[in-house]
Amino acid sequence: MDVLRLIEEKRKEKPLHFTLIDPDKQKPEEAAELAVKAKGFGSDAIMVGGSHPAHLLYLGNTIKLIKEKSSLPVILFPSSHSAISPEADAIFFMSLLNSRSPQYLIEEQSKGAMIVRKFGIETLPMAYLIIESGQTTSVEWSGNARAIPRNKPEFALGYALAGKYFGMKFVYLEAGSGAANPVPNEMVSLLKKHLGPDVFLIVGGAIRDAETAKEKVRAGADIIVTGTIAENDTYKFRKIIEAVKA
Repeated sequence: MDVLRLIEEKRKEKPLHFTLIDPDKQKPEEAAELAVKAKGFGSDAIMVGGSHPAHLLYLGNTIKLIKEKSSLPVILFPSSHSAISPEADAIFFMSLLNSRSPQYLIEEQSKGAMIVRKFGIETLPMAYLIIESGQTTSVEWSGNARAIPRNKPEFALGYALAGKYFGMKFVYLEAGSGAANPVPNEMVSLLKKHLGPDVFLIVGGAIRDAETAKEKVRAGADIIVTGTIAENDTYKFRKIIEAVKA
């Protein structure tokens, strides 16, 4: 499966929605059923990953069952080089550009590169950015990130352009799971304006209703990611995907 080409072709028609599944949040069988619901609602891909080390215990089996139940592409969203499975269709090979630690800038990637090559997984190069959300999130803490201030979109633009010039095809603006506030619309608009059509802008975190999803798409997001809402509220989950497609 050529996942990048699939994303490119779908984006020509409409914005995309990805469902993020954390293997530590539910049993593999339940994750597979969630993927089936996501496909039925119109989601375009399943991202699998988590920040807690325990998710590694269920990673491979979760992906395997998702692929048995759903035809959606499964993309790894790894927290470390240990979170790589040959069962996946692709991997967001990413660098947390605003981390204070070399571990998340390049060290995990250098270890993971050998595993990715061995498994032959398709790579989707990504610049990953943590945006200030009003409270410290798990990903900000575990990634030792210096969160980009909400009122400084130009800071985010500098990182995003660096990612583009490095050759990364995706820029992910992440408020974090359980974040108090989503990524500001002004930041999304500024980045999309300067990144152009060749870089996919992904926005996630604190997107808990259809109107917020609409705002991010109108601001310029190519892909909307929701995770926690999918686990807790099926009705809102469906409405968010419908809003992105509309």
